[in-house]
Amino acid sequence: MSLKVHTRIPYGNARAVSVRDNGDMPEVSFAADPQGGPEALWFCFRLVEADETSAQKVRLTLRFTRNMLGMNAPETCHPTYRPEGQGWFRTKSGELSHSPDGQVSVSWLIPYPSPSTEVAFCFPYGRPEIDHLLKRSKGYWKKDEIGLSQDGRVMIRLSNDYGGSAQNRFGVYMVARQHAGETPGSWVMDGVLERFSRTHKTPCTVWASPLADIDGIVHGSYGKDAFPHDLNRAWGQPPMRHETMVLQNDIRRWTQRCKASLILDFHAPGGSDAAGVFCSLPHPETNAAIHKESVGWANVMRDSIGKEYVADDFARVADAPSRWEHPQLADFADTLGVPMLSIETPYSSCGTTLLAQKHYREIGKRIAVAIMNRNR
Repeated sequence: MSLKVHTRIPYGNARAVSVRDNGDMPEVSFAADPQGGPEALWFCFRLVEADETSAQKVRLTLRFTRNMLGMNAPETCHPTYRPEGQGWFRTKSGELSHSPDGQVSVSWLIPYPSPSTEVAFCFPYGRPEIDHLLKRSKGYWKKDEIGLSQDGRVMIRLSNDYGGSAQNRFGVYMVARQHAGETPGSWVMDGVLERFSRTHKTPCTVWASPLADIDGIVHGSYGKDAFPHDLNRAWGQPPMRHETMVLQNDIRRWTQRCKASLILDFHAPGGSDAAGVFCSLPHPETNAAIHKESVGWANVMRDSIGKEYVADDFARVADAPSRWEHPQLADFADTLGVPMLSIETPYSSCGTTLLAQKHYREIGKRIAVAIMNRNR
């Protein structure tokens, strides 16, 4: 058998890989590499078959599921795969297996990878998708370099308007991928940006950092709670990550060039969460006025996104005090006096709706509509 697993690909992540020839259905076992952090979830690899084969399917078996964030029901997860020359698909429901010592694995079947198939926990999103978005926008979005990552990669920011010293234009700042593996956040932001690019008149000043943890994205890291500080736990003074300092400086620059009205931070929840889109609000004990304004934004977002996508408890209040010792983006937004929402979109499904890229974009478009409607 000549089926091979390649992890040296964009966003590649897999460890403890083994390939077994089980006759008509080869099996590839693997685990999500935590890459130095306490949380594991993201995986991404390519299956390559060099020879002719009569097999029609391959079994993918994910190990150590109980060591992965939020994988309390791994059988409900639907990873993605892309046969060579085709688009991305989702797997059907997984099948659990239990080892004699009680460990839990989950398996999915996909068409046999001939000649190759890419597999990922969710639809990948990186620089090529940003370039495609810019091409679709036909010049609506400007791309600027705002600094470097800790590994020396260029960090980018998109904007539709640079604003000015008058500060009389309504402004929104958006961040995605503070945790590198949370690709649903990027796809939702993609929809937001696409919807804005189709407006005939620019309704507000929008700045967006779509790939915040660019190092983690390139390395195939999950990135949540990584040592010593993940991006979203490094927003203090001084900031504990260079990327966070770059973002802080850019957000301050934005506040000086518009009427800063909303910060949106796009994330994804636990691995098997399927309740729907929800958002986290600042705690009222931290700043009652900012909390009230954020609740207003949450109500508009919930109504615009719609019942088919939102969780029943859409607006959730963050812990006060937070269980994290280090300040987050929400804390930084509070120091600026700007309302903020963290939008969480599941990896696989919202209730019975199995999420494709078009669904993520649709959620984003509805968020953009909510912003524009509230700014009328």
